[in-house]
Amino acid sequence: MTRSEDTRVEEPSAPATGGASPWRYLPLAVLLLALAAVWFSGLTRYLSFEFLLKSRTDLDRLIAANLPLALLTYAAIYILVVALSVPGALILTIAGGFLFGGWTSGAVTVVAATIGATLVFLAARTSLGQTLAHRAGPWMERLRGGFAEDAASYMLFLRLVPVFPFWLVNLAPALLGVSLRTFVWTTLVGVLPGTFAYSLAGAGIDSVAAAQQQAYDACIQAGRESCTLSISPQQLVTRELILAFAAIGLVALIPVAVKKLRMRGKRVKSQGGSKPMPEPR
Repeated sequence: MTRSEDTRVEEPSAPATGGASPWRYLPLAVLLLALAAVWFSGLTRYLSFEFLLKSRTDLDRLIAANLPLALLTYAAIYILVVALSVPGALILTIAGGFLFGGWTSGAVTVVAATIGATLVFLAARTSLGQTLAHRAGPWMERLRGGFAEDAASYMLFLRLVPVFPFWLVNLAPALLGVSLRTFVWTTLVGVLPGTFAYSLAGAGIDSVAAAQQQAYDACIQAGRESCTLSISPQQLVTRELILAFAAIGLVALIPVAVKKLRMRGKRVKSQGGSKPMPEPR
């Protein structure tokens, strides 16, 4: 049985006689160093609803002055957040909808998320993919083979169902030999529902933001020291939304289930047809 180009697993090339070049690990090292720099510099504190609400007026003025540049800046920040696996992509998605509108922000976010995820995938595959493939035991080879048979369906399921962290779904396919083409298109399609759902939710939080601002102002006027201006993601990420994503993800696995049922049926028929005829008495 031949595998389609979209779902095939890329076979590792033969190891070089002189050993793996240390330059192979450069892309992953760059990402790790950049992550450490961002983390210890304290830049992650800006990925919060508190910063968004307090800076809303200034951000709106910058966006009105140059919308294309603002969108490019937002996309660049989103790519970095995803590529460096910095916590805060969900907040950034909602913030994009809040500032730019759900549909515009959703489209930009889908492209940016795909680019950032692809950077992680390429860095992991270049640095670790071939090395792990050459040193993998039978268990790893079986896992790679099973994933290869329906890579597209499995990738769509992992993207659509928010069970595993986004960074893990970017990293694991590189170690399981998923082709770049399959990774890119399944990521692009898989992040569409969640991205637009959160972007549109962000576009509609004006009333929530206004209520939080009033509560914050009242707290300040009362002279309290523990006043916070924020929005809880739980107010936007509902149980019904998660269940909807899970249902969509299960649909992506239907081809896998159908294929396995057909293979099981063929095995049963072949075993039934190979039974020896009873000898006449």
